[in-house]
Amino acid sequence: MSKRKYAGVVVPMATPVKEGSVDLEAVKRIIRSFVEAGVDVLVMGTTGEGNLVAQGEGIDMVHTAVEAAEGKITIYAGVTGLCLKEQISQIEGFARAGADVAVAILPSYYALDEEQMVAYYTELADASPLPVMLYNILATTHLSIPVEAVRKLAAHPNIVGLKDSERDLERMTQCIAIKNEAEDFAYFCGWAAQSAHSLELGADGIVPSTGNFVPKHFQKLYEAAVACNMEEANRLQQLTDEMAKVYQQGRPLGKQLAALKCIMQQQELCELDMLPPLSKLSEEEYKTIREQIAQFDLNM
Repeated sequence: MSKRKYAGVVVPMATPVKEGSVDLEAVKRIIRSFVEAGVDVLVMGTTGEGNLVAQGEGIDMVHTAVEAAEGKITIYAGVTGLCLKEQISQIEGFARAGADVAVAILPSYYALDEEQMVAYYTELADASPLPVMLYNILATTHLSIPVEAVRKLAAHPNIVGLKDSERDLERMTQCIAIKNEAEDFAYFCGWAAQSAHSLELGADGIVPSTGNFVPKHFQKLYEAAVACNMEEANRLQQLTDEMAKVYQQGRPLGKQLAALKCIMQQQELCELDMLPPLSKLSEEEYKTIREQIAQFDLNM
């Protein structure tokens, strides 16, 4: 098992919404399910509609998550927006709310070169009262943090890791090599279908959205992989991949998130509501999702 400070399963929590606002009571239920499973949580990440949550509500959600966790799991908080000063203010709010780590994607309105990316993360990390984790997600930012930029930023004393959701196996291998060279820099795989493989290669942790409704499956997958029981890890990988197809297959990301909440509603974790401009699915789609997920045993 990884001996680094930041390691393990980090579930990118779906943001529960009710009547247009963050449902804080549902936040408590979801966090308690993660505590029971022994997994950590990323609040306000991509799966959590992070860029659609009002800044004040986001800080309230982090505070609620911290209280519900009772110090038993690590709370990662997603940094949103495009303005550096506002992002720093947001991280200060996260720190006051009790978060452990700030996870930051690149501001994505303008195309950025490697020098600009390094300068941005350096300035953010210099000012942040929390440890900062880089978050590379080409699918939504349309920007990819170059491997060499990751190498440079890994040396920053307040940058503690990389969550990488880019679907590139060569890049994964290169970034894991960087973390192996760095003393206090962790690599988290955000490509859920490669969870077991990334751990076999030496990743410190995984960030699977399907963990919102089967967190124990991913905790068992992680434990099996770090114990070098790859047969069991790969079995759980295949099982969770099939579960993921129920809400992901054939849908763009925004509709995947709406479908994910349908499964979570079945577990009485949250409502179906979404934050604008995202919206609910049709009743026919929800019926199909419920029928398809019923073939799986979600308990472990």
